[in-house]
Parts: sequence; structure tokens; C-alpha cells
Amino acid sequence: MENRNTVQRQLILETMQTMDHPDAESVYNEVVRIHPYISKATVYRNLNLLARKGQIAKVCTSEGADKFDFRTDKHYHMRCRNCGKIFDAPLPPAEDLLEKMGDTNGFCIENFMIEFVGLCADCKK
Repeated sequence: MENRNTVQRQLILETMQTMDHPDAESVYNEVVRIHPYISKATVYRNLNLLARKGQIAKVCTSEGADKFDFRTDKHYHMRCRNCGKIFDAPLPPAEDLLEKMGDTNGFCIENFMIEFVGLCADCKK
């Protein structure tokens, strides 16, 4: 059942394409306007499934609800410490960062997330 591409999953994926780093609640609010009978649990479950399958990215934030990103390539994020909005950082990924870290005290690094925190243009005003 998990591998089946359901109508609901396709709708969630299409909705994600139009949103900029939404949380699950925001995706649900958009999807339910188009498909009023979809449950919140279905949206949340499918977002996590799409993230596990690599079709979207889950952006774990240090504060607040996790966000989701339609971009699945390696890139960094900036988070406004005031409003919580997430932006893509205009910085190419450091592809060799894992190699530079090497074997750190026997710790095997598998992945990394870099989050830049500050104030967005709207909150700076």
C-alpha cells in the first residue's frame, strides 16, 4: 500500500510544488480546500512517506514544527528567528564537508544540516 501512488498523495505532492517550506498544517489547509474529505492524518502520513521516499525533503527546525521542501537537492536554509519562515540559502553546498570532517573520534557522520538563523527582511523592518 505504501508504494501505491494514491490520488491524495499526488494532490499533496502537487500542492507542495506551489508552497515555500510549509509545515504539515499549512499543507493540510491547502489540500483540504481542493479535497474537502481528506483527513489531517492522511496529509501528515503522506508528507512523511514522501520525505522517506526522497520525493520531498523534511526540514527539521530547531524551533517549531518541521517544514517540508519540494527541493530535494543538497542546499542550506535560513530561518527567521522572529517569524520562523524558512528560506533557501543562496550558497552552493560544500560537497567535501563530510570528507573534511573525516573520522571524528570514531563518529561516523552520515549527513548534515546547516541552518542559518537571523531576521528576514519583513521582520527587520
